[in-house]
Amino acid sequence: MINAHLLWAIGGFLIILTPIVIIHELGHFWAAKLSKIRVEEFGFGLPPRAVKLFERNGTMYTLNWIPVGGFVRPAGEDNPDIPGGLAAASKKARLFVLAAGPGMNFIAAIVLFWLALLLGAPAVQVGDVNAGSPAEIAGLQSGDIILKADGNMVMNSNMLINAVNEHAGMPLELIVKRNEEEVTVNVTPRRAGEYDPATEGPLGIGLTLGPSIRRNPVDAMSGSLRFMWEYVTLYARLPSMLINGEISPSEARPVSIVGISQIAGEAAETSASNRTLYPILTMASFISVALGITNLLPIPALDGGRILFVLIEAIRGRRIEPEREGMVHVIGMLVLLILMAVLIVQDIINPIIPIQ
Repeated sequence: MINAHLLWAIGGFLIILTPIVIIHELGHFWAAKLSKIRVEEFGFGLPPRAVKLFERNGTMYTLNWIPVGGFVRPAGEDNPDIPGGLAAASKKARLFVLAAGPGMNFIAAIVLFWLALLLGAPAVQVGDVNAGSPAEIAGLQSGDIILKADGNMVMNSNMLINAVNEHAGMPLELIVKRNEEEVTVNVTPRRAGEYDPATEGPLGIGLTLGPSIRRNPVDAMSGSLRFMWEYVTLYARLPSMLINGEISPSEARPVSIVGISQIAGEAAETSASNRTLYPILTMASFISVALGITNLLPIPALDGGRILFVLIEAIRGRRIEPEREGMVHVIGMLVLLILMAVLIVQDIINPIIPIQ
């Protein structure tokens, strides 16, 4: 009998990861078309080719056997001697095409999270309030729905936890919904050492998920942009968080397509069981941000690595020999494939979500 988690992982891969990768490739495709760069092939899935679907404006559209996203094959990707090709285009055009893939991922992330907030996010609700805790002293009550912390919308429990940690020992203004009314509560979270983290947190409350509170389009966009900024800065802070012990190495471990599919599958399963699109939309948004940032890293064979070569060309005033650049990208691709294989083995042996 096939494990249910495995089926959800496959489903998550097909309905979340595959469209996000195709969106990335569409960014490259549209940018190339706008820049008058000839695109020889747009493929759904990865080779080998299964069938040629059709051909339009000099571009062949194909369906391929490996169902992993898609790809764009511009003419003259590494050969500047091919007229109308990518390598023969201007530096601005090449930068535009290379950055458009990650850029589309960022735009998609903003739209996905905007939709999630527009349709309704599960509210962060106060559960138990411990006796003598800062929350009880401030007047927080069980059932209060936390709308804002320090003037910012609370879209999930992590945002509240971050605000509480930033205000340890200092007053924190919370706006809560209580009996259909908005109430302002000023609470002072305890500092580390002033409470037992094994039994309670700085506020002394438990959190539960309340009924969805739908945002209007303007508030939803504001929340989406904040979400985007927080995720991007989170990636920038990861090294320091590891060094300072804020997160463990296991929490920051890189994952392969297998691990990402497991995470996407769990989000899809949660959405289905709770009859809300919020988990699957927010997870798709997170994965889209991660894909965009990863591709911008200055690593050979990735978009960021190719962008780096264009920037070096702009600084030194002449192009690095195409043969040398091509060799660097080939080596980079081989290293990435080896790393990918290692991560796949890791995610199978030690899965992100244990398979019973």
